[in-house]
Amino acid sequence: MSASTVPSLASALGQVRVVSLESGRAVIEYEVGPHMCHSGGVAQGGFVCGWIDAAMAHASISQSPDVTPMSLELKVSYFAPARPGRVLAEGWIERAGRSTCFAEGRLIDLDGNVLAKATSTIRLIPRSAVEASTRRALEKK
Repeated sequence: MSASTVPSLASALGQVRVVSLESGRAVIEYEVGPHMCHSGGVAQGGFVCGWIDAAMAHASISQSPDVTPMSLELKVSYFAPARPGRVLAEGWIERAGRSTCFAEGRLIDLDGNVLAKATSTIRLIPRSAVEASTRRALEKK
């Protein structure tokens, strides 16, 4: 598979659009496709986790655009199945320090029903350091 045919993370997750992005808050709309579902048309839990995780990452970047958020811990509680159609992932920062922040998020359907909630401890690493490390890793291949 060539680099031009590899989907972006946003497209692989079914991202439709960033609904809102404010300091410390983000809302992202996703399309749950049938290819993301298992038995009975229920979205696989990894997608649910990824959607909320992305919203929390966007929320952290909205406060510090020069950092790359790296999850140290992520806990998801599932309340109801996500099914094919549109969902909204919301993320917000509960507390932030210089190098670590604590985020919360949730996934809701378009009727406002909470499908899942999450909490995350996020390490904020300078983007330049992450990019340099990635370049070094790719050069070794």
